[in-house]
Amino acid sequence: MKKLLPLLAVAGGLILGAPAQAADRPDGETRLARMLEGRAAGDPVDCVDLRRVRSSRIIDHTAIVYDAGSVIYVQRPTAGVESLRDWDTMVSRLFDSRLCSIDTVRMVDPHSGMLTGIVFLDEFVPYRRVRDGQ
Repeated sequence: MKKLLPLLAVAGGLILGAPAQAADRPDGETRLARMLEGRAAGDPVDCVDLRRVRSSRIIDHTAIVYDAGSVIYVQRPTAGVESLRDWDTMVSRLFDSRLCSIDTVRMVDPHSGMLTGIVFLDEFVPYRRVRDGQ
């Protein structure tokens, strides 16, 4: 029993501390704005060539960001945005090397393999770095 009390106290502290940590984490819009600092939006495009994409990142309940080097493409889905969770895995069925606004992306929990949602894509907005003097 003596060993159980300190264990319960630590567990209680972890549970009570979790909401405070979650409150410290910025929301999706704030995280996205930080990623896009120093960049300007271009005209939306229908497709992104995935051969040029180095990485992708999910911003919780907000957007998917595709890093293509000098250009970052932001995808704000038309439906299913509530399924975007940064710990999930995106699964797409592609018919060529491009991901387009008419495609869907399945969100899958990486631990269980269970489908957590379907995201319906929209146009991709390219963001390029703003050069000094422009």
